[in-house]
Amino acid sequence: MGKIKIQKKDVWIDMTPMSDVMTLLLCFFMLTSTFLSPEPVKVNTPSSVSEVKVPEKDVLTILIDPKGQIYLGTDNKNDMMAMLDAMTAKFGVSLNPLQMKHYKEDAMVCAPMGTLSQYLSLEPDKMTEAAKTLGVPTDSINGDKSEFQEWVSAARESNPDIKLAIKCDAETPYKTVKKVMSELQDMSENRYQLITNLKKEE
Repeated sequence: MGKIKIQKKDVWIDMTPMSDVMTLLLCFFMLTSTFLSPEPVKVNTPSSVSEVKVPEKDVLTILIDPKGQIYLGTDNKNDMMAMLDAMTAKFGVSLNPLQMKHYKEDAMVCAPMGTLSQYLSLEPDKMTEAAKTLGVPTDSINGDKSEFQEWVSAARESNPDIKLAIKCDAETPYKTVKKVMSELQDMSENRYQLITNLKKEE
């Protein structure tokens, strides 16, 4: 008995709908995602069960590393520039175009006003290393406001709707966090949020 030949047919799958879906998904994630600004130091925030989310816009983040160094900044570059203009005018500091460029590219204020120009004159990779040993001081100036308080005031003047958020490391000394809270309280800034990692209740 002769063998029956089965006719082979090519299977063709139309990939056009899949490519359309992938393009739509890519556009969706590109338009809805928010990119985190690089921080001068890495901190591991403590855990809590609070599910209150920190707003994504108009937030002045006060970053405190494990050594107690304080940095602050906001994602709004216009507010950052307005803060710088107010502080340089108050402290009589002048910056050249290169230093201004480095300030715009930096995510946070990382140096005291006395060394800000020298800090912004460094190369970007050296700025990252220098930032770990600097920070914004909380010592009062001639019995008046500290530089930290002046930066917060400049942020409030540049954006009256700005919100404050404290982000510290789990190993940050309590006295440093308490000092920051006292500085804010002295300015009648009693509303702020503490950034933590969400820990589910058992």
